Amino acid sequence: VEQVIKAERPGGVLLTFGGQTALNCGVELQRSGVFEKYNVKVLGTPIEAIIDTEDRKIFSERIAGIGEKVAPSLAAYSVQEALDAAEKLGYPVMARAAFSLGGLGSGFADNKEELKLLANQALAHSSQLIIDKSLKGWKEVEYEVVRDAYDNCITVCNMENVDPLGIHTGESIVVAPSQTLTNREYNMLRTTAIKVIRHFGVVGECNIQYALNPNSEEYYIIEVNARLSRSSALAGKATGYPLAYVAAKL
Repeated sequence: VEQVIKAERPGGVLLTFGGQTALNCGVELQRSGVFEKYNVKVLGTPIEAIIDTEDRKIFSERIAGIGEKVAPSLAAYSVQEALDAAEKLGYPVMARAAFSLGGLGSGFADNKEELKLLANQALAHSSQLIIDKSLKGWKEVEYEVVRDAYDNCITVCNMENVDPLGIHTGESIVVAPSQTLTNREYNMLRTTAIKVIRHFGVVGECNIQYALNPNSEEYYIIEVNARLSRSSALAGKATGYPLAYVAAKL
């Protein structure tokens, strides 16, 4: 990519249109000073916001900073750390690799042996592993939010996964708009979505995922994707709202 930048000398780049790979690539180019060297401006969502949403540990801290909750979790950088984290949280746990594509290296573990296997697989793809308290069976709800540089915010669409938490969104059936949320739940999650996106300073399109307790109004923020994701494509088709086009214009 550096060779292309060197040859083409672009004035700016957009990192939010190439999925997870583009984000990881952009973060590396920023860290190695390539953008600065060739005077390339990052358009749309700032690099800091991408790092803040992708690094699960920083993400938890930033979310806690505005009084919202992420699922109780600990970051691990080795198999032993993962096992220690699970001891603290109590089994069953859910393991997720950071900076990963399509939920690679993620799964549930009911005991040490299962977690060891998972952790070994996950750490082969990623440097950071997150151990979460298991929320198996909770509803998984997502919102697509668009924000511009002047802080205008709209939620384009909300979606609900037919399968409960624990089955990756990409392999699940998603219904837009959601079918089983009460008006109160819908507005509660919508308000939170806008609050979070403003806090991170995302410009363009982004997707926020929640775990919602089916028996109460308790919810956790699972993650924020500061990019166009598979869900965005679905939201665009379901609502007729040209998400990618609008995000490119912001």
